[in-house]
Amino acid sequence: MTSTPLSMPLDQSWQEIRDGVRDVCAGFGNDYWVKLDHDSAYPQAFVQALTDAGYLSALIPEEYGGSGLPISAACAILETIHDTGCNAAACHAQMYTMGTVLKHGNAEQKQKYLPGIASGKLRLQAFGVTEPTTGSDTTQLKTRAEKKGNDRYVINGQKVWTSRALQSDLMLLLARTTPANDVKRRSDGLSVFLVDLAAAKGKSVHIKPIDAMLNHNSCEVFIDNLEVSSDTLIGEEGRGFKYIVDSMNAERILIASECLGDAKYFIRRASEYANERVVFGRPIGQNQGIQFPIAKSYADLVAAELLVHKAATLFEAGRDCGPEANMGKMLAADASWKAAEACLQTFGGFGYAREYGIERKWRETRLYQTAPISTNMVLAYVAQHVLGLPRSY
Repeated sequence: MTSTPLSMPLDQSWQEIRDGVRDVCAGFGNDYWVKLDHDSAYPQAFVQALTDAGYLSALIPEEYGGSGLPISAACAILETIHDTGCNAAACHAQMYTMGTVLKHGNAEQKQKYLPGIASGKLRLQAFGVTEPTTGSDTTQLKTRAEKKGNDRYVINGQKVWTSRALQSDLMLLLARTTPANDVKRRSDGLSVFLVDLAAAKGKSVHIKPIDAMLNHNSCEVFIDNLEVSSDTLIGEEGRGFKYIVDSMNAERILIASECLGDAKYFIRRASEYANERVVFGRPIGQNQGIQFPIAKSYADLVAAELLVHKAATLFEAGRDCGPEANMGKMLAADASWKAAEACLQTFGGFGYAREYGIERKWRETRLYQTAPISTNMVLAYVAQHVLGLPRSY
């Protein structure tokens, strides 16, 4: 059976949105980010500006106060933020984490939370999945949610690398509701809860910032006898792993778009500097040792961009896009890192000076080869689920 052909734009799409995002980002230059980086502070003003402009609610349906735009529009937003030299890590989770509520929440939950998220009155930016002892092996997480009666759960456990927990009102939390020994598959028995983090902070939930090389406001979250009502459970008990996986393709595509934006930023800055910087009486860009790494990173960018666009097109059509989303994220992360290396090398010593913004972006873009999914995990996915190779243990 043949599928309906899909069309994929080769030219840059959503130009009006991109122009609007650039206007917002123009008010937040490198000095703003350098100070935040130095102080390990949250970019409150930047996030509020994006919220006021409606960009963070792009994927929320109009009936709940959002724009109801497709994922390609959200990609354009995040790519442009990074292309301008800004960083969307402080708020990008709000764009895709709510997808779990939208897709698997009931009507009451959607009506209760989505309008507030769309308006900015509520922030859903914390995603409690990773744990200190299990890392990426999500099915082995230790956080437990024990049912008490018919209407409540008591949760205990610890999460790590939970970014923006201190700045979020809500947290999407994955916990085990059925002991691992009592389920047939490792992925069974996990459930998703939408936790009122604002009310629990300092009481049954304690948050400790992690001092890291990136200003992503990442934290450890300690959960001690957190009591939640059963109406915070998203979807069916025990199916939480599937719900989380469902949202991962969107996450991969959106993060890949940030990488594309980073790559464009680095290539543009490197090309401009290579034309302007004169050494030994000629522009350094005249040297092939400078030209070739920039040109190669541009070729890698264009290739990655095509695959990311294909993934977004498949996603919007409701087709399986797992391979494209994962490979696109990997190739985009590789492209952004190669562009970052070429740019830093082009700037030489000046690349380490904070006033240029290169070293900050260089540190930021390196993360994407590690998180939210590492290169090795993508390769394992492709090997096993695309090529049919045996599962590695």
